[in-house]
Amino acid sequence: MNGIKFLSGGESHGKRLTAILQGLPAGLKISGDFVNSELKRRQGGYGRGGRMKIESDTVEFVSGIRFGETLGSPIVLSVENKDWANWEQKMSPEGEIFGDPVTNARPGHADLIGAAKYNRKDIRDILERSSARETAMRVAAGAVCKIFLKTCGIEISGKVLSVGGVSGEDEIKAKIDAAKVAGDSLGGIFEVKVSGVPAGLGSHIQWSERLDAKFAAAFMSIQAIKGVEIGDAFSNAQKFGSEVHDEIFIDEKQKIYRKTNRAGGLEGGMTNGEPILIRAAMKPIPTLMKPLNTVDIETHKPTTASKERSDTCAIWAAEVVGEAMAALVVADAVVKKFGGDALCDTLANLKNYRERISKAYGL
Repeated sequence: MNGIKFLSGGESHGKRLTAILQGLPAGLKISGDFVNSELKRRQGGYGRGGRMKIESDTVEFVSGIRFGETLGSPIVLSVENKDWANWEQKMSPEGEIFGDPVTNARPGHADLIGAAKYNRKDIRDILERSSARETAMRVAAGAVCKIFLKTCGIEISGKVLSVGGVSGEDEIKAKIDAAKVAGDSLGGIFEVKVSGVPAGLGSHIQWSERLDAKFAAAFMSIQAIKGVEIGDAFSNAQKFGSEVHDEIFIDEKQKIYRKTNRAGGLEGGMTNGEPILIRAAMKPIPTLMKPLNTVDIETHKPTTASKERSDTCAIWAAEVVGEAMAALVVADAVVKKFGGDALCDTLANLKNYRERISKAYGL
């Protein structure tokens, strides 16, 4: 099977964002309310900026769904940018150039290298697409995949573990407040958990089919994510093997189980039946209200970085995007493993597989 294909388009201040999601079977009931609730989650969290007061994202299903059910054809999703009215002249697809170009590249952003790579004299041509506003469509598509996975008995959840090195709620809020006053920003660490996954998704056969590699790539693709670990990867690196590997046991009913899950649910590039645990480290957002030193790409003279409307901390948004990316990766693995142009066939194949490995291997 070809699996899931996902593609998004749109600029941060353009007219709308769009996405194409291909590969889900026909017959899956889709809830627009659930997708919208996930979009709302992405816009929440302490430390978000002023744009969240403008945008209230709502999904529009353009194709691939009829009377609330998938047709098996590509699903096209759209989210309108409500701030478009204030940017129509600056972001017009046609017409004369309007407004001054952005030429002060922000350190830590795609600005400088993107402008050089694509030969653009206005950094806005780069920052509009590299912006995390794009992740709204990842969340919308991921929400659809979450619905599919729940039908398969698979649930995805997540939580923020720390912000700027602190983990208590009061400490986190105090640190974010202090950063906002200072014109600074903060990153953090979040965790995503995938439960109910059958053993055997992914493969050890080729590097490109290893599921932990796919998770790492998916999470690292999220803006500002600079580190990913599966299970207790970084602490495991400091221990003996006898302290790390999850021992295998069997009970009186011939069911295999483990007392620990330090591997994070993945062994040899495949799910092992335990919950998948993925943690990601997000660097502080590079747009600062107290700008850092930089160079003007037009004059080549020292200056300070440009300022865009931004967040002090967006770790809660990143966590929701992480859930969406996990959903896309797992849905792809499920479709590849169990196929089915119709949902009933996918579920029948999944049921037969679960029964087979349970009876023969205790998994």
